[in-house]
Amino acid sequence: MNLGPDTQWVAGVDEVGRGALFGPVVAATVILPETAITPLIQLGVRDSKRLSPKKRIDLFQQIQAIALDCKVGLASVREIDRLNILQATLLAMKRSILKLNPQPQLCLIDGNQRIPNLLIPQQTLIKGDQTSVLIASASIIAKVWRDQLIIRLAKKYPEYDLIHNKGYGTKKHREALQRYGVSPQHRLSFRPCHK
Repeated sequence: MNLGPDTQWVAGVDEVGRGALFGPVVAATVILPETAITPLIQLGVRDSKRLSPKKRIDLFQQIQAIALDCKVGLASVREIDRLNILQATLLAMKRSILKLNPQPQLCLIDGNQRIPNLLIPQQTLIKGDQTSVLIASASIIAKVWRDQLIIRLAKKYPEYDLIHNKGYGTKKHREALQRYGVSPQHRLSFRPCHK
């Protein structure tokens, strides 16, 4: 693998958990060697929302094994409430990018929002998780990582049915909010969590 000064590294960046009522927003950034793109397409890498949980975990392991680097960044519930969900999402993305080694020459960002104050060139791609293997890989890493975190938190907060809803506002979750109030991991800036 050529790691010389002329090598161009492109990273894919995606997030998960923007619409959830509970827990952090999580972003992942993935740099893949050129030789990994076709095998990952053949393995079925695509937007994490279009994959079964079992397939996502399998691909999560494959991507981690094959990637030059992949990192996760998050923004806490407090940061979401203080900054707003969009700014917190962009912050999580920036944190995941800055952890990478090597640093990429270009970041492909899912969506239409550029990351503020990022010194690396970036390109936004609407529905990038459906058109870019790099972004789809990042979506899988972020989704599995966040799901595993929420499953761990579910032990601490069993009343909210987090194992099944992963922090999103299902009927059961909203009913639990009515009944038990909010936990320290609920986003108070989101309407269903208002006290």
